[in-house]
Amino acid sequence: MAHIRLDDVCVDLPVFGAHSRSLKNRIISAATGGRLAKEAGVTCVRALSHVTLELNPGDRVGLWGHNGAGKTTLLRVLAGAYAPTSGTVRIEGDVTSLIDLALGMEPEATGFENIALRLMMMGRSPRLAEGLAEEVQAFSGLGEFLDLPIRTYSSGMLMRLAFAISTAVEPEILLMDEWLSVGDEEFVAKAEARLERLLESTQILVIASHSRELLERRCNRVLRLEHGEVKETVLAEQPA
Repeated sequence: MAHIRLDDVCVDLPVFGAHSRSLKNRIISAATGGRLAKEAGVTCVRALSHVTLELNPGDRVGLWGHNGAGKTTLLRVLAGAYAPTSGTVRIEGDVTSLIDLALGMEPEATGFENIALRLMMMGRSPRLAEGLAEEVQAFSGLGEFLDLPIRTYSSGMLMRLAFAISTAVEPEILLMDEWLSVGDEEFVAKAEARLERLLESTQILVIASHSRELLERRCNRVLRLEHGEVKETVLAEQPA
């Protein structure tokens, strides 16, 4: 059963060389509410500050706040991309992240090779990855282009492939940074239908957005973040 627990989590991100740039310091300080610290000559920005959070099956949680509030940082902590500077993170369950879709794609490898690599990076065995490759191929609609290195793809083709791979497996925990819209009109319709199925099947959803309306429609809890702190928990309207 899926479960997420964060206890007093802080994340400090280093900004190398920032201590010698007074203008940059003032800009960063203004953007982060003055939350700057210097450690061993390196300026650090506190991206998350003492976040305590527990999520259980059935939770549909929205993250809301201004740019730089800490929404994406929190998602990356949940995805395992960022380790906390202090505090503890405990996650039980299979996680799929739709934050950076093309992250980890190998430009010189073919589409088929990237399908296998990404699925194995997502924890699937080579045999299972091979079985899913045909489904990914059909959903992406890229056909013979999958025999080519992905460096030859347009940005739209790359996003279609990355989306098809990332959503090939139904996760227990789904992380999203804004609602996705990828590809042409026909593919967008397919992607929307696929996302709806994922939302129905996943045990825990965490989605960041600037749209309060979207979060209230999709979520049953909304967390307001401000300068890396969870300031408010709002109960949203139940999704229809």
